[in-house]
Amino acid sequence: QGLLARISDLLLCRWTCRNCCQKCFDCSCCQTNEDEVEILGPFPAQTPAWLISSQNEDKDGDADNTITELPPTLQDVSPDRRRSSSDASRSTYSLTRRISSLESRRPSSPLIDIKPIEFGIIGAKKEIVQPTILRKTYTPDDYFRKFEPRLYSLDSNSDDMDSLTDEEILSKYQLGMLHFSTQYDLLHNYLIVRVIEAKDMPPPISYDGSRQDMAHSNPYVKICLLPDQKNSKQTGVKRKTQNPVFEERYTFEIPFLEAQRRTLLLTVVDFDKFSRHCVIGKVSMPLSDVDLVKGGHWWKALLPSSQNEVELGELLLSLNYLPSAGRLNVDIIRAKQLLQTDMSQGSDPFVKIQLVHGLKLTKTKKTSCMRGTIDPFYNESFSFKVPQEELENASLVFTAYGHNVKSSNDFIGRIVIGQYSTGAPESNHWRRMLNAHRTAVEQWHSLRSREECDRVSPASLEVT
Repeated sequence: QGLLARISDLLLCRWTCRNCCQKCFDCSCCQTNEDEVEILGPFPAQTPAWLISSQNEDKDGDADNTITELPPTLQDVSPDRRRSSSDASRSTYSLTRRISSLESRRPSSPLIDIKPIEFGIIGAKKEIVQPTILRKTYTPDDYFRKFEPRLYSLDSNSDDMDSLTDEEILSKYQLGMLHFSTQYDLLHNYLIVRVIEAKDMPPPISYDGSRQDMAHSNPYVKICLLPDQKNSKQTGVKRKTQNPVFEERYTFEIPFLEAQRRTLLLTVVDFDKFSRHCVIGKVSMPLSDVDLVKGGHWWKALLPSSQNEVELGELLLSLNYLPSAGRLNVDIIRAKQLLQTDMSQGSDPFVKIQLVHGLKLTKTKKTSCMRGTIDPFYNESFSFKVPQEELENASLVFTAYGHNVKSSNDFIGRIVIGQYSTGAPESNHWRRMLNAHRTAVEQWHSLRSREECDRVSPASLEVT
C-alpha cells in the first residue's frame, strides 16, 4: 500500500492502529476477544435472560463454523497473507454470526406490560390514575328524538325565497312592489341608486293601538349597502298613499370592486307621528348579479321583514373626568340615522343631557337644534361638577328629541350611562372612563325606546 498511504491513514483516520500503523480491522494486535465485543443497540439497561444464555452456546459453535466455512478464495493466497487475512476474517465473521444469531433470538415485537400510569411527587403518596370509563352512547331512539321533523318537512313555512318568482311572492305576501334602478359611475367612482315608486302596498298596522289613521300609510324608503347598515340613506315621507312616487336619487362613494361584493337593501317603512314606525317590507339584491356599469331598472316584490320596528338612531359621545378639579366633561359629537319625526322636512333634532345623583335629578343641559336633518353634527361640550366620592353614584341621561313648534317635542330615543346604565355598551363606556382619567373616551351608542329605558334604569324614570 505504500508508506505515504499509511502515514495519511495514521494522521487522518481514527481507526488506524498506533502500534503497527495498519487499519484496526487488518492488524492482529488490535483484535479484541469475543468476550470483549460490545453489542450496541436499543436493549434494556439490564441484559435479558435470552442474551445471557446465548453467550455460552455461541462460544462453542464459533470455532468450528469459522474454520469449516471459510471462503474458498483464501486457499490460493500465500501462507503469510492467508494467516493475517484469516485472523481478520475470523473475527469479522464471528462478529457477524453473533449479531445474526442474536437477531434471530430477539422477539419479533416488544413485550409491553400494561399497567396503570403512576404519578407521584417526592414525599407524597402515589396516586394511581386509571383510564376513564367511556360515556354511555346514545341509543338510536334517544338520538333521533332530538330532531324536530317539522323543520325538515316539505310543508314548512320557511320556504326558500330565492326559488320564488316576483309574482309568487306578491300573491303570497301581498306587500306591494318597488321600482328602483342602479348604475355605477366609473368616472367619479360612486354608485347611483334611484328610488322611483311603489304600488299596491297594504293598509297600515298598529302594534300598540295608538295609530289614528288606519286607512292610509305614510311610506318612505331606507337604502343601505349590506353588510353596512349604519351608513344608510332615506327618502322623504309621502303622505296618505298606498302608491307613493318618490323619484329620489342617492349616491354611495364606494370602489367598483367593493360595490360588486355588496348587497343593496331597500326597506319600505310606514311613518307614524304618534306611534312607532313600522316596516312594511324589504327588497334585497346582490350587486354581483347585475351589470353595474350598464345599469338597469327593476320591479321587485316586497318581502316581509323580521324587523317590525325601525332603529331609533345612534349617538357618538365622549366622556372625560378630571379628579383634581372634580369635573365630568361630556362631548356630544354627532348623531346619525335618527328617527324621522317631521313628515315634511325630516327632523330638527337636539340632545338633552341630565345628571342624576342616585335617584335625584340635579342638572339639565341641551345642545342646539339642527334643522332638517337626521344626521346632525353637534361638536358641543358640557361640564358637570361631580366630586370624586360621588362619581360612583352618578348617572347621565341622554335623550334625543325632534323640535316641534306647534306642540311638545317629539321623543326619538334615550340611553343612560353611569350607575344605572341601560345596557352593556353603556356600562362599558362608563368603566373605560373611570379607568382612564384625564383622557377622553369616545363610543357610539344605539338609542333605545322610552319604555325600555324605564324598565331597566331607575334614573330614566326620574327625568322627563
